[in-house]
Amino acid sequence: MTAVRVGVFGLLGSGNLGNDGSLEAVLGHLRTEHPEAAVDAMCGGPEVVTARYRIPATRLHWYRGEYRTASRAGAVAAKALGKLVDAVRTAAWVRRHDVVIVPGMGVLEATLPLRPWGFPYALFLLCASGRLFGTRVALVGVGAAPVADRPTRALVRWSARLAAYRSYRDELSRDAMRAMGVDTARDEVHPDLAFALPTPVAPSPGAPGVVCVGVMDFHGGNDDRARAAEIHRRYLDGTTRFVRALAEDGRPVRLLTGDDVDATVVAAILEAVDSPLVTAARAASLADLMEETAAADAVVATRYHNLVCALKVGTPTLALSYAAKSDALMEQMGLGTYCHPAREVDADRLIEQFRELEKRSTELRQTLAERNLAVARRLEDQFGELTADLFPRTDHVVREAP
Repeated sequence: MTAVRVGVFGLLGSGNLGNDGSLEAVLGHLRTEHPEAAVDAMCGGPEVVTARYRIPATRLHWYRGEYRTASRAGAVAAKALGKLVDAVRTAAWVRRHDVVIVPGMGVLEATLPLRPWGFPYALFLLCASGRLFGTRVALVGVGAAPVADRPTRALVRWSARLAAYRSYRDELSRDAMRAMGVDTARDEVHPDLAFALPTPVAPSPGAPGVVCVGVMDFHGGNDDRARAAEIHRRYLDGTTRFVRALAEDGRPVRLLTGDDVDATVVAAILEAVDSPLVTAARAASLADLMEETAAADAVVATRYHNLVCALKVGTPTLALSYAAKSDALMEQMGLGTYCHPAREVDADRLIEQFRELEKRSTELRQTLAERNLAVARRLEDQFGELTADLFPRTDHVVREAP
């Protein structure tokens, strides 16, 4: 008997708490249901993944400056060479595995700025290598959205077609892939993987009346590059005005982030508001975010997984929505009316929505408790389906390593 060799793949360990939370959920399932599996990763931050999750990890890109803009000839040449090297490296890594899992993440969307030769190309290499070597590649609970850019759309479409297994975190994602020409007849929809993470048992009580405000270094999406600066200014100005209004009303505010890049927005708000009531949380994981949001009276957040954490612990939540996935999540959890556009933050209207949210706090907490029970049952189905589709029966001998 040979242990099943499982790889996990994605922009993991790179500073995005949502991505790492999805990985943590999948690793929790593997360690509980498939403790014999030999697991390693190909990811953006291998040192972080190895240190935090105790699994071997390989760097996703050969060229370390992959996500920096290449302006000099040497950097352009190195980046181009890296594409060829990555094709060989990815194929060799995939060939060593029986199964490769892409855990959650919005890998089939371009709701934030994205270049086709970045992660979409890396995902295509993964799925093509899996098809070539007979390694089953699973896109598990992923997000998808219509992609306007033709090269990116082609890479996304072919990645999905070449994968052996696909499931999505919402109906919008499945519909988007169907519209892009992918046969989704056998694809299932399940709640976001982060809902499978443990809920804080006894969260520390927060200050009376505390409000968590999750911020984001938001500049619009892939199609908004021409007005990215304007979108960011409006988002920052509106969010700052909202935080200032809370502080002037005597409400303690905890600023939350979901990615390392959000630190600049936190710094800007702290400088602009300059109140001892406004502080920044130091969250290093989704577990930390859940503890922060569980101790709050209410949450107003932008990043998708800030919303997931708040909804999972049952705290009344208002979404500063930057993509349809946020609206779909809020609708799924019974708070669909509490969405506000991140591209056009109107502080006065946001304050009105927030006050209405707080008036219905008791009712909304009950709604979230009921919805979370249903989500837990659906995630059990997801993991059961994953085991049935991807893992060989324990009485079968898995193919030997080449």
